[in-house]
Amino acid sequence: MNSPEIQQKSFLLLLAIVSLAFGWILLPFYGAVFWGAVLAIIFAPLHRRMLLVMNQRRNLAAFTTLLLCLIIVILPFILLTASLLQEGLAIYERIRSGELNFGAYFQQIMNALPPWVVNLLDNLGLSDISEIRDTLSNSALQGSQLIASEALNFGQNTFGFIISFSIMLYLLFFLLRDGTILSAKISKAIPLSLEHKRHLLSKFATVVRATVKGNIAVAAIQGALGGAIFSFLGIQGALLWGVVMAILSLLPAVGAALIWAPVAVYFLLTGSVWQGITLICFGVFVIGLVDNLLRPILVGRDTKIPDYVVLISTLGGLMLFGLNGFVIGPVIAALFIAAWDIFSSTKE
Repeated sequence: MNSPEIQQKSFLLLLAIVSLAFGWILLPFYGAVFWGAVLAIIFAPLHRRMLLVMNQRRNLAAFTTLLLCLIIVILPFILLTASLLQEGLAIYERIRSGELNFGAYFQQIMNALPPWVVNLLDNLGLSDISEIRDTLSNSALQGSQLIASEALNFGQNTFGFIISFSIMLYLLFFLLRDGTILSAKISKAIPLSLEHKRHLLSKFATVVRATVKGNIAVAAIQGALGGAIFSFLGIQGALLWGVVMAILSLLPAVGAALIWAPVAVYFLLTGSVWQGITLICFGVFVIGLVDNLLRPILVGRDTKIPDYVVLISTLGGLMLFGLNGFVIGPVIAALFIAAWDIFSSTKE
């Protein structure tokens, strides 16, 4: 009674069980595995060039590419994270001591509002200024406490970070060296036609490169510009706000304006007119234009994902997977669209 059909079903069940078990084993280091794979995809073209330069010496080419990845991406990120945590702790101390009081800033804005705006707020039931002020102060304190706790956790989990970091580098080396062989095996295992497999794998690689290389480059430039103008205007925590603007720049239709626009309004309402006008002009004509000019060049139109899908998938990815979600979300959305394109084409 041991028919081939039963054998095939039993084997597929075994395959599913061992695959899930292997995924479960990798789960504690999913971030390291994920970023090792992402960096391997991004630096694959550079690795191919290294192979040509080094006469197909796979180990040497992979090691050289890994060193370049460290210099270009990883070390700057570590230094930026350390500086950010240090500045976040300094802001937390200023908020806790009362030196930095967002409630007082809000009170200044309310005092500068014209009477008709105050009457409008009264009609909307937003006249309880003290409650809003206290809410802002408490929110700022809670946010700074979160940064402080994250900095403390980072210090306490240094050993775990080193382990994950080492796994990522180790995996990245072998993915660079054996990436072509692994991708061929994965392609062979996918039960689809050759054309459909090429379409899915190409879409996956394109979205990963576009999301990481293009969007991070644009976000980094916008964050750097935002931090620079904040530092020029004497705003405290310029590095921290620059990083926040960079993160918000990853979201289409939202952007860094969520940070610099309220600050510009604060300047205008509190009498710092030239600072407000300078920040508005710089935000609109420099920070805002970076996205319109550089994103099409660095990202291109290859992803063919609507902006609203990118926005929703990025937000959902961030909520489910943390920082990793800004890549995972759009990749899942792209594969979703590609899979349904294949399904609809087979029905024609």
